[in-house]
Amino acid sequence: MRSNPAEAAAVRAEELRRQIRAHNQAYYEQDAPTIPDAAWDALLRELQQIEAEHPELITPDSPTQTVGGAPSATFAPVEHAVPMMSLDNAFDLDELKGWAERLDRRLEGRSVDGYECELKYDGLAISVRYENGEMVQAATRGNGRVGEDVTANVATIATVPATLSGEPPAVVEARGEVFMPIATFDALNESLRERGEKTYANPRNTAAGSLRQKDSSVTASRGLAWWSYQLGEVVGAPEFTRHSETMAYLEALGLPVNSAENRTVGTLDDVIAFIEATLARRHDLPYEIDGAVIKVDSLALQRDLGFTSKAPRWAIAFKFPPEEKTTLLRDIHVSIGGKGKATPFAVLEPVFVGGSTVGMATLHNEDQVAAKDVRPGDTVIVRKAGDVIPEVLGPVLSERPEGLKPWVFPTHCSCGLNTPLTRAEGDAAHYCLNAVCPLQIDGRIEHFASRGAMDIEGLGERTVQIFTKAGIIADAADIYSIDFDRVGELEGFGEISVRNLRAAIEESKSRPLGNLLFGLNIRHLGSANAEVLAGAFGDLDALAAASLDDLAAVDGIGPIIAEAVHAWFQNETNRDIIEKLRAAGVNFTAPTVEVDENVEAVLEGKSIVVTGGLEAYSRDEAQAAINARGGKSPGSVSKKTFAVVVGADPGASKVTKAESLEVPMLDEAGFEHVLATGELPEGTT
Repeated sequence: MRSNPAEAAAVRAEELRRQIRAHNQAYYEQDAPTIPDAAWDALLRELQQIEAEHPELITPDSPTQTVGGAPSATFAPVEHAVPMMSLDNAFDLDELKGWAERLDRRLEGRSVDGYECELKYDGLAISVRYENGEMVQAATRGNGRVGEDVTANVATIATVPATLSGEPPAVVEARGEVFMPIATFDALNESLRERGEKTYANPRNTAAGSLRQKDSSVTASRGLAWWSYQLGEVVGAPEFTRHSETMAYLEALGLPVNSAENRTVGTLDDVIAFIEATLARRHDLPYEIDGAVIKVDSLALQRDLGFTSKAPRWAIAFKFPPEEKTTLLRDIHVSIGGKGKATPFAVLEPVFVGGSTVGMATLHNEDQVAAKDVRPGDTVIVRKAGDVIPEVLGPVLSERPEGLKPWVFPTHCSCGLNTPLTRAEGDAAHYCLNAVCPLQIDGRIEHFASRGAMDIEGLGERTVQIFTKAGIIADAADIYSIDFDRVGELEGFGEISVRNLRAAIEESKSRPLGNLLFGLNIRHLGSANAEVLAGAFGDLDALAAASLDDLAAVDGIGPIIAEAVHAWFQNETNRDIIEKLRAAGVNFTAPTVEVDENVEAVLEGKSIVVTGGLEAYSRDEAQAAINARGGKSPGSVSKKTFAVVVGADPGASKVTKAESLEVPMLDEAGFEHVLATGELPEGTT
């Protein structure tokens, strides 16, 4: 017996409502979403389509008619004087144009004379209320009418002012987004990873969870930030005619407005240009966004356009392509890097996410696999942001087949030499300690040729594997004595590719010493510390001859790095590599610092660490300014550090280290003072 289409639609609509409500509870109330945003969007769009075709199925409590989730019982309820509404979404340009056409029809002959274009931050919506210039309350959006009182926690966020500037009105509510900067999120996860603890999935959930802490000191430690983007209730403020004027007003009161990124434009074509430009530089921003928000700029037109039950008609969110998708975890393999580190990775059913097709993703180490509890056969959530290595965030437990067993880390290296994988006490990683492990040899050569090291274009993973298998190269130094006649005989290596590779190898000989040191793949030695050692010793031979004490005495080089570098140069095989590099004519010296005779050496013997972005200096320019005055600019903070200059979005680990060692921290004005005088500004602590 055939089912009635209307009955089938009603059954499906009710099932979709049930699923969406469950996912809303996980996302809004527990800060622990069980599916990616794109999957949630697909469920909601399917429900919207059914309700559009069967209007009789629409219910007042349908997720298409309501906002967010229920307020948590953990915090006191706050009733919003002006509802905090959600936004309708557009997922492509045709839907955006459809929104603009609906505006024109509703305005009956009048036209929109301007749009305000803003970023859609991936954070948590918050309303902050000020009375007579003093912050009195902060609340989450909740269900749009009632939110949660998170005043004590929001008060710990550095970018939320406790007191307004200028001449504040009797009442002003600023709506905006609390978020966690990417650098802060990465530093937090790295510290958890080092301790073998479970990492956070993404900055949005971490920010939301940090804001809903019972202990506000936990929130204070998380480095959250806030952008304001809308007025709520206002009493005693000037009259405004445009939304862009309200943003300027908020900024004049001392509230954080992202005016550097916001744009007021005249036409829909301008809006599309803004969206395309923002999408292209999405991953250049120090915080995560998942789209753009477009608002009609005229407040009079906003009033005439009005609202639906859950969203203003005069605004829309243009959603960027999703960066989280679900797919099948086929298997878990372990790769062996150039330093012998064994890293598990996921073999996935290929899925298009974050702008490219992903078939593999990192799983970091044994503890992370266990903490995430992902198993071959699971449906997993995969995340990819721009050029960042794809990562498996966790399983979709509701779709786990029965009987899946936990994955077990292998006991031996996969190189075929039956070498055990060892894990030192306190170390999160396993290592293969066999120096002739062929997998390590390939990894060391790949690292030597990689960007940031010797940057040899055309000598990637596949080419290295072909060359080592053919016996053309056996270590990194062999790159400079490649028999190109043999290379030309290999399949896939034509005359042009051979010529380009030869030129790239020749060009790499002149790379700075810091690049060479990083390329040698010395354990614990990153690119920043390689630059520090290059600057401290000037040439490779002096570094190779340095004692352990000499190395440890370099500001920014701790005992672990000093021991690793010293041991590397004592190894006979490594010394042979150095001699082959010398014979090939590879540069062994660091660039000399140009001394400006007109600049006094006021920083002689002083080390200044710069972290975060400065307005007047790039990273290289800040370092050059310090060096020109006789100072040093190491990549890490130590007890010998004279001062730490803290710019926008600084590295959390450096700030924390400076605080623990009581190293003075300066803003950009303080940095200018030090450059001019060599002394800390008065009152610096």
